Order: sequence, then structure tokens, then C-alpha cells
Amino acid sequence: MSPTPGQHVLLARVARLFYLDELSKSDIADRLGISRFRVARLLETARREGIVSIRIESPAGVDTELSVQLQERFGLAHAVVIEHGGEDMPELRRRLGQVAAGVLSEIVTADDVLGLAWARSLQGVGAAVRSIAACPVVQLTGALSGPDGSDVLELVRSVAQAGGGTPHVYYAPLVAPDAASARVVLRQPDVARALELADRVTVAAVGIGAWEPGLSTIYDMVEPEAREQASALGTIGEISGALVGRDGHSISGALSKRIIGVTGDQLRRAGTVISVAYGRGKADAVRAALRGGLVNGLVTHTELARALLVADQRATEPAAADAG
Repeated sequence: MSPTPGQHVLLARVARLFYLDELSKSDIADRLGISRFRVARLLETARREGIVSIRIESPAGVDTELSVQLQERFGLAHAVVIEHGGEDMPELRRRLGQVAAGVLSEIVTADDVLGLAWARSLQGVGAAVRSIAACPVVQLTGALSGPDGSDVLELVRSVAQAGGGTPHVYYAPLVAPDAASARVVLRQPDVARALELADRVTVAAVGIGAWEPGLSTIYDMVEPEAREQASALGTIGEISGALVGRDGHSISGALSKRIIGVTGDQLRRAGTVISVAYGRGKADAVRAALRGGLVNGLVTHTELARALLVADQRATEPAAADAG
């Protein structure tokens, strides 16, 4: 039965006190001389009768629904999905960088140690950070200059400067010619100090590449033999150089011994690891990083977000069928 006019007034009054004046249910109950449980029922009725309507607005360019789906599906602390309007890759990377810079600025405190890895997807972060807590900022990987001349050293310095923190950088390649050369590089004082500090990283930003042509800078830059050997070991992707298999386990082989940078185990020990990823072809690699516990935050775009949800559904359905 519909509320009477007098009941409508009471419903509207309770709703106004709760939603606009921000009084608690107990305070409303005391003011109106009714029970707290009746206040709760009146609020429920006000919504059901359309006296109160709640609308969640999405910020321009952000797909809130997909962002929430990713958070719930993978148990992510942070997930932001931006709408992709078909712009070119440099523009998409710039927008992803802006969003990632905002996330880092929100979550990093002066008590944190922030680690930044090399990735094409992170190129826009340095230019977008306007302010961030003053904390140590650590280079997590060797350098590899991007098409616009940017590299991880520039990224670390820019972010540290924005907050007044101390940058910890070193000059080294992301991939050494061989394992012996990598061992020499890793013994260099600047490299050793930075990677030792990586054990104390509490917040990290990384990229994810799929082990396929055009979807991983490392895949594209190493020799065919190295690619094939990594594939034979089950490599499905890399997280700023750390090779991973389909279930997110770390891959150890000849190529991994040439990488100058943070390891999968170090990423797992970090409290918060935000990945910035783009390209729907990376869905399986991103899923491996999330399900393997290497990454617990994601900034991406609509196409990859949808492909990621489909990939996870496809991977979990056989397991559910077997359990049944």
C-alpha cells in the first residue's frame, strides 16, 4: 500500500536528516522520538518509494563499473579502468600515466619506499605527477630509452623531485648481453645499493608485457634463441623484466639471469604493486600477474579490462567443473 501524505512527509524528513544533514540513525531516533530500527525501516521505504534515489556518477573518461568488477574479481586494492576512444598508443599511454600518477599521489605516504620500474606504460607518470609525499624513490630495473627519449632514470628523478624525496638511480641496461655481464653489473655499488633498497619497497609501479611479438619490449629486443628458451620454460609474460608463467610463478632460466632489476619474489613482498597495462593481447599475462600475487593494483583501459575478465572466467571454469 502506498504511503499516505503524512507518511510521505515523515519519510522525506527522515531521509533529509540522514542523507543531507548527515545525522546518524540514533540521532534521528532521539530527535523524532522513535526507535533506531524504525528509522532504518523508514529509510528503506523512502528508497523503495522513490522519495530517495541514489546515483553514482563516474568521473569523465573512467569506467567505474569495470573498475569495480576488477576489484571484486581479483581482490584488488586499487583498480581504475579508463575508456579507450580509439586514440593512438602515445595518447593512451599519456592518459594511463595521468591516472597512475593520481593513484600513486593518493596512496604514497612519507613512511613508504616507492619503487618505479621501466615500462612503456609508465612513461606518462613522471610528467603527470604534480605532488607526492616526500619518500625514497627507487629505480627497480635497468634503463631502456623509450621512443621519446624517456627512461626509468628520468622517471625516478621526476617523481622524487615532485615530492622532495631522494631518488636512488643507477646506470645499467635492462637486459645484459649474458649472465656473466649481468653479474658484473649487479656488483656495481650504485646498482647493488638500489636493488638492496628494493627489498624495502612498500609501493611499486610496474608494467606488464605478454611473451609475444609487439607485446613485450624485452621479447622484441632479445635474440630468437632467448625467446624460444623462455617460451619452452612456460613464460607467458614479464613484469618489468621478471618472467612469469601462466599461474604467476617466477620463471628462472638463462634469460632471467641477464635481467637487471627487481625479482618476482621482491614484488610479492612489497605491500602495494600497481601495474599500468594496455593492449587486450596482454590479458593472460596480466591475469597471471594478478593471480600469482605479484600485482594487487591495476590501471588499464576498457578493452584490456574486458578481455581480462573473460580470460579469468575461461581459466576458472575448467577448475570449477573438475571440482564438481
